[in-house]
Amino acid sequence: MDTETFLLESYAQIRTRASVSPDKPAPTLPSPSLLSSARSALPSPSSLPHHGRGPTATIAHLTQDIAPALAGHNRSGRYYGFVTGSTLPVAEAADNFVSAFDNSLQVHLPGQSIGTEVEDVALRLLLRLLDLGLGDLGEGDDEEWRGRTFTTGATASNILGLACGREVVVRRRLPDGSEEGVGELGIMGACAQAGIREVQVLTSMGHSSLSKAASVVGLGRRAVKELPLSEAEPWRLDLGAVERELQRKDVASIVAVSAGEVNTGRFATTGAEDMKRLRELADKYKAWIHVDGAFGIFARALPTTDEFAGLRESTAGLELADSITIDGHKLLNVPYDNGIFFTRESSTLEAVFQNPNAAYLSSGGPSSIPSPLNIGLENSRRFRALPVYAVLLSEGRDGIADMLARMVRLARGVAAALVEDPNLKNDYELLPEGSTPESTHVVVLFRARDDGLNAVLVKQIQDSGEWYVSGTKWKGKPACRIAVSSWRVNVDEDLEFIKKQLAKIARDWKQDGSSGV
Repeated sequence: MDTETFLLESYAQIRTRASVSPDKPAPTLPSPSLLSSARSALPSPSSLPHHGRGPTATIAHLTQDIAPALAGHNRSGRYYGFVTGSTLPVAEAADNFVSAFDNSLQVHLPGQSIGTEVEDVALRLLLRLLDLGLGDLGEGDDEEWRGRTFTTGATASNILGLACGREVVVRRRLPDGSEEGVGELGIMGACAQAGIREVQVLTSMGHSSLSKAASVVGLGRRAVKELPLSEAEPWRLDLGAVERELQRKDVASIVAVSAGEVNTGRFATTGAEDMKRLRELADKYKAWIHVDGAFGIFARALPTTDEFAGLRESTAGLELADSITIDGHKLLNVPYDNGIFFTRESSTLEAVFQNPNAAYLSSGGPSSIPSPLNIGLENSRRFRALPVYAVLLSEGRDGIADMLARMVRLARGVAAALVEDPNLKNDYELLPEGSTPESTHVVVLFRARDDGLNAVLVKQIQDSGEWYVSGTKWKGKPACRIAVSSWRVNVDEDLEFIKKQLAKIARDWKQDGSSGV
């Protein structure tokens, strides 16, 4: 079989296996028997045979044995675990395009490939989508974020954010005339010259990847300090406590703002005034503001209507930050893995990630687009910008806003049902206590009022294979998370399904205390 015929037939087999019937929702998880069958089909890892199966038999193995045993978060709109987006069809097609052409976007070579220019346009269009200009949007506003790149996801972007923050807060304290920072001197050498005994990261309910990032960039996990406003609102950042921490002698600070806390979906700041005050404090005390907006920042792209005014206000002022983390593979619904990072100056990224003494990696001349290998973690890079570029062009601002609005409407519908529906409100409790549907973005946190049911609720839902939720804890007790993040959302049908399922679970539990879904 020639190459082109093999690829065409392989893609057809893959699409047949991945296709979704319009009449029957795809399962969210494989059954135990499918998992068992897939495991039994895996070859022994103890030895690699001298003669391979060949391409055709290998693709058959993948589609017949492996595919049925994979999770269904791309094929089902009812996979509400973690914050896991599906993949828009145009994004899947673009990702196949990426593999077919297999360009590594590491060096900006405008005379040889358009790739880095496509990436830069995608990043600038994202700035437009999220209205991240400091003033009225115009031709020059994307130049407020000269440091911009794609990453593998929010974890990598948070590493970039803390690395840039570390570089700048230390450099600001170095003796006058010193041009070398942490990137050259190392964290110990630079801090010694600057008279710094500690670099701290101030946050409120920061994502776990923030602690990982602090470890990676040499600050240590203990550098991350939680400053919750109150026990009732632990996701809110206590700005008074931030100011007190910033006043500590010989201590440099990075403030990490959670714009969409993963358990509750809530925001560390309440709007523009909070961010203005934080900006003033950061400028006064030479601190760095990093926003972890992995999914929450997309509230800025919701329709500009009264329905979403509160959510848009919660993200107002985020444009005042020094750096921002975004995930593409969450609410933007592009394939894994896809993250985005923005910071004010490309030179900050270059100070940390520059490849020195590598003439063969030179772009050959000055350009407004830096070589990606000098502003991020990776030297070899997949063309992961292309699916984002395709989605932005295909859907436009209005199409993306409509997709995001459907996610919010379903989440709010579930929250309202938990509070108001007579078939649910006596059996379930919306969390955090005192929450309202209007405060909901895409995450719904709740628990069963019966402790016995609450202990098994997540498992009962997951075992059904019809929908999927994540388990978590709130104030030390088990809780259930619904995170709506798929373009496949059908608000009316999915809301009715969730209400019926939750009512049935509670009803069965009361009958015998152990019934499955």
